[in-house]
Amino acid sequence: MNLIRSEFRKIRTTNVWWLFAIGALVLLALSFTINALNMHYGVLHQPDGGGVDPNSEEGAQLAALATPVALTSYMVTSGQYFGLMFVMLLGIITVTNEYYHQTATTTFLTTPHRTRVIVAKAVAGGFFGVLLWVITTAITIPATAIFLNGEGITPKFGDPDVIRAMLLNGVAYALWALIGIGIGVLIRSQIGATITAMVVYTVGTIAVSIIVTVLKNVLHWNWVDNIQWAMPSIASGLMTSGTDLPGQPHYWVGALVLIAWAAVTGVIGTLILRKRDIA
Repeated sequence: MNLIRSEFRKIRTTNVWWLFAIGALVLLALSFTINALNMHYGVLHQPDGGGVDPNSEEGAQLAALATPVALTSYMVTSGQYFGLMFVMLLGIITVTNEYYHQTATTTFLTTPHRTRVIVAKAVAGGFFGVLLWVITTAITIPATAIFLNGEGITPKFGDPDVIRAMLLNGVAYALWALIGIGIGVLIRSQIGATITAMVVYTVGTIAVSIIVTVLKNVLHWNWVDNIQWAMPSIASGLMTSGTDLPGQPHYWVGALVLIAWAAVTGVIGTLILRKRDIA
């Protein structure tokens, strides 16, 4: 508990947590607005069905997404993409700050059991991740209600699938803190770890989606469509989907993928840190 309190103090006494919180809230507003426009013009009010064959897989996906449960889940988890990115960066900084400010030697001399230090960092990072989830969810719930009521749709906040999506969204926030800590251990440079993680998280996710789409449409390799779900950022969105869309895996597949990424990065990072020379 002393280690956990120490990690909380390290986060609270720096500017990084509230700067990340402000950034996450600003991008939350942007994400919610974009998602609302996408649902309004791309799903609910497409002229002539948007030229999509209702009997095709895309048509089935649009029909499933237009249900009140799917709409509620989609809108109430708005901002997840950027929120998880900030949680990941917070996890990275909890580790790399030790090297950047040259406090790692003191930390590990005070607590020679390095695994305990990593566990304490994971608990603190997970707590702040869940805290950010609580704040963003508290904002998106009334915003979702206002948007859906404006569309003439009754929100389904009490539906088990929607509740599951919101709770799994909180789990995603906690797991991404652990992924960030693992990255911070692997790449000790604060600038290097931050830039690498952001590039992989943003550009990498887009690149995988584009490559999969090209291979599927050009070479007709339909099996490659499943590769994208191995990306942790895409798996996070899958696990918080309130409704299984046609042509997509079940939500629990995304949960297993994200848990696997968090476990692998956390275990590998801890094993490396236990053997690495700090000096």
